[in-house]
Amino acid sequence: MYTMYDIIIIGSGPAGLSAAIYAQRACLDTIVIEKNGISGGQVLNTWEVDNYPGFPGVTGFELSRQFREHANKLGARVVQDEVVQVELSGNVKKVVCEEETYEARCVILASGAHHRTLEVPGEEELRGAGVSYCATCDGAFFRGRTVAVVGGGDAALEDAIFLARMCEKVYIVHRRDKLRGAKRLQERLQALENIEFVWNSETVAIEGNAQVEALRLRQTKTGEERRLDVDGVFIAVGIAPESELYAGQLELDEQGYIRADESGQTSVPGVFAAGDVRTKALRQILTAASDGANCVASAERYLQA
Repeated sequence: MYTMYDIIIIGSGPAGLSAAIYAQRACLDTIVIEKNGISGGQVLNTWEVDNYPGFPGVTGFELSRQFREHANKLGARVVQDEVVQVELSGNVKKVVCEEETYEARCVILASGAHHRTLEVPGEEELRGAGVSYCATCDGAFFRGRTVAVVGGGDAALEDAIFLARMCEKVYIVHRRDKLRGAKRLQERLQALENIEFVWNSETVAIEGNAQVEALRLRQTKTGEERRLDVDGVFIAVGIAPESELYAGQLELDEQGYIRADESGQTSVPGVFAAGDVRTKALRQILTAASDGANCVASAERYLQA
């Protein structure tokens, strides 16, 4: 049976689920499309969330579960499918998935982002054999062993703190001489005895025969190279937006983020962007949830015009 929805939401992280909750409360005919069959997006990879109001110390999995249960309680329809094409111009927006095609008068793009890679020799070859982008997913495999975390932002620091609970030694490899992450996280790291900082160093190769054995590092000031023996490496050097499908249809910035203001409005009427996929100063769970609410409010105005 053919259905014309009011809103199609692509993505079921905090932005997508927040949009679903607000859309249900507004009695808008809405469908959420999620790719992986489990809601939460990048929050699922966070061991402990300590900055979402009212939920101090909650795990990323638990917070995601509560988001989804809230949406379910209000009757949100969520389907598992993968979007392969979008047609965003005109009064009717079309979203083509592997299993089915959906149409709506509005689309909210909450497709999130994915981990950036180092793009060095050995990274792809040893992915899953000691190379990981998710400490909470894979950290248990390295209990009692030596690992490195590459990066200096919040994600890298959070990964290092989590890994320090189970690993014998955790190196933090950073290309600068100071960290970018939150001061509170830095203070927690400084108190851990099994953390060692490797400053002014960039990874030029990941070495190993069927399993990670070492990092090849280059000193950024002197150019000198050294070998750092590790059993695993966790890469946390930022994220890249999941916006490839929208290129040529929406305005994107130089990094591929969808240009959208605080209302979520993109360059195409009736198309809104929320969460990590859009241009914004702060990418956090709280701001993603706020984006979802703003997008639905904007969609309501658009539908009533």
